Amino acid sequence: MTNITFTDIEPFLEESFIRAGGPGGQNVNKVSTAVQLRFDFLNCDTIFETTKRRMRAKLSSKITKDGGIIIKAQQHRTQQLNREDARERLLSMLNEAAHRPKFRVASRPSLSAKRKRTDTKTKRGQVKKLRGRVNPTE
Repeated sequence: MTNITFTDIEPFLEESFIRAGGPGGQNVNKVSTAVQLRFDFLNCDTIFETTKRRMRAKLSSKITKDGGIIIKAQQHRTQQLNREDARERLLSMLNEAAHRPKFRVASRPSLSAKRKRTDTKTKRGQVKKLRGRVNPTE
C-alpha cells in the first residue's frame, strides 16, 4: 500500500470536540470548535505490517503508549474546517511516513579517477611550494 486514503483508516478514527485555547472572545468560551482526532494505529489492519514498522520508526514521537496518534486542530473558527484540517494533517503525516526511501547502491570511483585526483593534488602542492620565499644563498 503506497498511498493511504481516508476510507482505509476511517473505522479506526475517533473525533471529539473540545474548546480551543487562545484569543477569540465569547466564541472561544462558549463553543467547542477545536477537534481532537485519535487514530488507533496499532489496531489498524488496513495498513500492511511492513509499512507499519516503517511508520512506527518515523512517527515514534507522535505515537502514544496505547498505540494511538492524536492530532489537535484549532486554527479555524468552525468545527467542520478544523475537522478537515485534522484529517488532512493525519493523512499527510501517515503517507509521508509510509513512503519507502529509494534503494541506493553505493558507487566507487574508478582507478583512473583516483590516479587523476592524486596527480592533481601533487601538482597543486608543487605550485604552492614554489610560492615560498626564495633563499638568496642558493
